[in-house]
Amino acid sequence: MIVETTSRQPFSARDFPAGAEAASKRVLVVDDEQTVTEAVARFLRTRGYEVETARSGEDALAALGESHFVAMLCDVRMPGLSGVETVPRALRIDPDLAILMLTGVNDAPTATSSLSTGALDYLLKPVELPDLHQAIERAIHRRGLEIDRRAIERVIREEVVARTEELEAEKQALHTQAINTVEALINAMEAKDVYLRGHSQRVAELSASIAAELGLDVDTIEHVRLAARVHDVGKIGIREAVLNKPGPLTPEEYDHVKEHVRIGMAILEPLKHLGPALPFVLDHHEHWDGRGYPNGKGASDISIGGRILAAADAFDALTSKRPYREPISPKQTVEYLATHAPGLLDPDVHKALASVILRQKSLVFSFLDD
Repeated sequence: MIVETTSRQPFSARDFPAGAEAASKRVLVVDDEQTVTEAVARFLRTRGYEVETARSGEDALAALGESHFVAMLCDVRMPGLSGVETVPRALRIDPDLAILMLTGVNDAPTATSSLSTGALDYLLKPVELPDLHQAIERAIHRRGLEIDRRAIERVIREEVVARTEELEAEKQALHTQAINTVEALINAMEAKDVYLRGHSQRVAELSASIAAELGLDVDTIEHVRLAARVHDVGKIGIREAVLNKPGPLTPEEYDHVKEHVRIGMAILEPLKHLGPALPFVLDHHEHWDGRGYPNGKGASDISIGGRILAAADAFDALTSKRPYREPISPKQTVEYLATHAPGLLDPDVHKALASVILRQKSLVFSFLDD
């Protein structure tokens, strides 16, 4: 069916002067009726468009695969691939393509189907050529707005990603700075006491090994390691004479030593970057039987990190030289804890500790044998 206008000759350049705003816009006209494609193509060229034509949906898809078009005017009913079937395939080739459907049948379901698959407009034959031109211009304008919208969204997404990465880097820097500050305090404290030097680092490595032996997830293992690195920061507020006393502590002195947990938490709590590590620090002197401090928690009420730190801390204390005693061997320490501290440690944690220590000992012997 030929596109019609009024009774006047429809394709006069005098009647339709080329629009400068349409220059260099490429349009694909698809219709199985050659008279229609030729008539529409002549008209659109007078309006400044570059036009190519296709006689079928298959030819249209081939043309889209070879060249770039801003718009496609496509007949609905064609032999072979219909216009409705052509639309989604065309958009898969070029998602930015502005598609207008042209049909001689006023069929609401077909119109709905065409628009739902991605067409921007639906025109009935015969169509006035000025109306056709306006419809194409509207479709191209909507296409431009959609391209701009997606570009803006992409820029926003990229900016959000970049800013998120910056914030994460800043967060990590603050986290590292906070840990370094706490470790500086611990190092300063340990430097004054030959018996405590390296204690926090040793407890950290042993705690992480116990956590891994228990099958905890990677994040929890690292939180345990972090908590162990800073667990004794509160001892900076304990009198040196009490910390280094060669004999038994008086009840008053013992109460003073227990204050190091409260002091440590006061130092660490403002450092929100420590997150899950904080409860582990708080619980590292709680006992399995509920007789520990500062809150008298027992069994599974104690955080898993607190139970692990209690075991690693006790092990390192017994295997390290102190002013009031000589160290004992790792194997003896594991046996001692099994016999003398059943109320102190979580049995599963003690079992994991024993496995870690025996494995380390085996590795040492293997290395020496080699």
